[in-house]
Amino acid sequence: MRWNLRLAAANRGIWKASELQRMLAEHGLKISAGKMSGLWSGEPASIKLDDLNVICAVLGCGVEELLIPEPGKVRRVDDGQDKQVTAAVSGGPPVVPKRKDSRSLPPA
Repeated sequence: MRWNLRLAAANRGIWKASELQRMLAEHGLKISAGKMSGLWSGEPASIKLDDLNVICAVLGCGVEELLIPEPGKVRRVDDGQDKQVTAAVSGGPPVVPKRKDSRSLPPA
């Protein structure tokens, strides 16, 4: 996902993080200067859904304008798990789990 807060704010004439910070505070969301800097200039590590709701309300936008999907950046980890699930669902032979250290499992 790409975080798009700065562009969404600019499209509404908000050019400074401090201005948006003040507007958010007026709606009950008090954000520290450090957290606001992270939201404004980069990609936040996390954001609460309640905070995201207030940001959308203040900017008059939807989540889809703030969070832009980037499916090309998603990589698939192929560790064989998908094949086991497919076999079990399709009614194929039963899947017997194996330990990664090559030791045998205890008797059933």
